[in-house]
Amino acid sequence: MPFGLERFLADIRYHRERFRQFTGFCFVILVSVVGRPKEFLFYAGVPLILLGIAVRLWASGHVKKNKALATDGPYAYVRHPQYVGNITLGFGFALASGLWWGLPLFLGIVLLFYPPAVHKEDEKLHKAFEKDWEKWSAETRALLPRLRPYQRVRGGDWSFMQSLRQNGEPIIDLLLLFWLYILFLRLP
Repeated sequence: MPFGLERFLADIRYHRERFRQFTGFCFVILVSVVGRPKEFLFYAGVPLILLGIAVRLWASGHVKKNKALATDGPYAYVRHPQYVGNITLGFGFALASGLWWGLPLFLGIVLLFYPPAVHKEDEKLHKAFEKDWEKWSAETRALLPRLRPYQRVRGGDWSFMQSLRQNGEPIIDLLLLFWLYILFLRLP
C-alpha cells in the first residue's frame, strides 16, 4: 500500500467518503475564520445552519447503527437525514460567511463527497437489511424528504444518549455553534 501523497490521492479517488466529515469541518472553520459576513447574508444563513444542526441531532438520536433499520423519526422522510443536515448547514455557513466563493466551494464538496457516500451507505444497508431496506428505499428518497412519512415503527423514540454515544452529535453541534459565533463576531 503506498504512503504519503500517493496514498492520499488513492484514498480521495477510491475511498473519499472517509474524508467527508473532515472536509466539511475544515470548510466550516475556513469560512468562519476568513468570512466577511454581511448582515443580510449572515441572517439568511443562520436559519439554514440551525435547521441543519437540528436535523442532524434528530437523526442521530434515531439511528440504530447496524442493529436495526431506522425508518422512524427523520428516516421516515428521507434515507440519509444526517447528510441532509450536513448539506443544509454547509449551505448556511457558505451563505452566512459572505464569501463569494463559499457557495461554489461547498457545492463542489457536496458533489465530490455525497454521491459516493450515499451509494456506499445504501449498499451497506441493503446488504444488512435486504427486504426491509428494499421496501423502505422504494418509498423514501435518499436526500429529498418526502412530505408524508414512511409507515411508523414502534419503539422509535429519540434518545439524547444514543445521539451522544453513536457519534458525539451534541458535542459536534456545540462546535458548529461555536464557529457560527466566531462568524457572528466578524459582522461589521
